[in-house]
Parts: sequence; structure tokens; C-alpha cells
Amino acid sequence: MKKIIESIIRHEKGIEMTVAVLVVVLIVGYGEYRRYTLVSEINSKLDSTTTALEVKISAVQKAFLDVQSQNASLSNAVQAEVQNRSVLTEQAGKISDAAATLDKLSKIDPQLLQKYSKVYFLNENYIPANLTLVNQNFLHKKSSDLKINSQIDPFLQNLLDAQQKAGLSLRVISAYRSFGTQAVLKSSYSVTYGAGTANSFSADQGYSEHQLGTALDFTNPTVGDSFEDFEKTPEYGWLIRNAHQYGFVLSYPKNNTYYQYEPWHWRFVGVDLATKIYREGKNFYDMDQRTLSDYLAVLFN
Repeated sequence: MKKIIESIIRHEKGIEMTVAVLVVVLIVGYGEYRRYTLVSEINSKLDSTTTALEVKISAVQKAFLDVQSQNASLSNAVQAEVQNRSVLTEQAGKISDAAATLDKLSKIDPQLLQKYSKVYFLNENYIPANLTLVNQNFLHKKSSDLKINSQIDPFLQNLLDAQQKAGLSLRVISAYRSFGTQAVLKSSYSVTYGAGTANSFSADQGYSEHQLGTALDFTNPTVGDSFEDFEKTPEYGWLIRNAHQYGFVLSYPKNNTYYQYEPWHWRFVGVDLATKIYREGKNFYDMDQRTLSDYLAVLFN
């Protein structure tokens, strides 16, 4: 009986151990099951989240690329607009310059840069629009009423002031002469010297630069009325070196084909053209008329 009881007790303990083991196994198994389930759920959520993030990232990248493309398009459009504006501004500037030039030309006598000596003709009705008296302080004869084109007066005054500061005594002996005055002068020269000789140094009426009001004859107190010796004076040397700075050129230099050499006879052609003639050693009357006319717009600059 005792053995049976002990056997039963052992059997019960075995059952208890088995149950305990089963319980442990069940707990562990359930734990693993829950862990697996949780891991699966987490992985599933991570996969879902990753997929969603990838979709969003892809959408953001696409949006970024779209923005880049739009920026590039806008940049190109802005650059094109800037170029268009630049072209329009340049064109507007050219139109404005052209308009200003035309306006300036409309106010300048087109005759003033023509080659008149034996080339072009001024009729008896031509008189410069504006004439003014030459500064009496620089006249050879103080009682004279010599006139010049009023637009060249400031240039002439600057020239005369400059030579005076240089210690010289330049004087104006002749300036504007009308068609009629030139006719009388030429007639007297023809009577005195003969027509052939007179033609070598004096223009017929209508062909004289003096009628333009932009030509002057210079002398000094020593030479006076006999200004053929003007070439030997320091005033002439100063004019040769400096007259271009004030817009004046020697009309008939040595070896010209129009008239005899006249060192006293100077014509206003504007600073730009006078400087070109001086620097290039040219003669006004040897230049093409179209080239001369190109300087008309800047004649009084």
C-alpha cells in the first residue's frame, strides 16, 4: 500500500512537473508568438511607412525638379527679357541720338562746311542768319565794324584770349564780306593787278569764304595792312600750332590748287574737323565733301 501511495505521489509530481513544463512552454511559446506578431506588425508598419515616405520623397523630388525646371525657364525668360530691353534701350538710344542729330542739323546752316572757292556758289541773297561784331579790342582798325557768324564768336574769342596770354598781338583785319562787297573788292584787284593776277588770290563774288561769315584774315601791328609778310610773324607760328584747338584751319596752305598761299586767311570748321585736319596733315579743300559734311552736326560742339 505504501508503495502504491508513493507511486501515486511520484506520478502526481511527474504530472505537476509536466504541467509546469507545459505552462512554461506555453508561456514561452505565447511570448514568442506575441514577439513575432509584434515584429510582423512593426515590420508591416515600417514597410508601409517606408513606402509612404518613398512616395512622398519621390513626390518632393519631382516637385523640386519641377521647380528647378520652372526656375530655369523663368531665368531664361528673364534673361531674354533683359536682352530684349537692352536691345530696345540701345535702339531707343540710337533713335534719340539720331533725333538729336537731326534737330541739331536743322539749326545749322548746311553751307558752312561746303567747299566754296571755285567749287560751290553763294548767290547775292545769301547772308548768314546771325552776325555779330568782332571784339573791337582785337581789330587791326578799331573803327572797323567787322562781323562774323555769331556761333563762331565764342571760339574766336577763346583763340584771341589764348594768343594774348601767350604774349602775342594777333589782330583781325577782315571778316564777313557780302556778295556786293566781294564784287567791288575783286573789281578793284582786277584793275590794280590785272584779272589774271587777281584771280590767283581773290575769289569772285559768290565764291568767297568770307561771305559765309566763318572766315577771317589775321595780321599783327607790325605787318599791318601789308599782311603778305604775316607768315614770318610769331602770331602765324602760334596759329599753325594751336588754331585747330579752337576750330580754325588755314584755307589755302602752300601748294594748294585753288589760290595762292595765304597764311593770313583762316576758316572756322569746328574743333573736331580742324583737329582731324591738323593731326593728319590734310587740306580742307582736298577732302571729300561727304566727309566734310559728316562733321556738320558737331560743328559748334
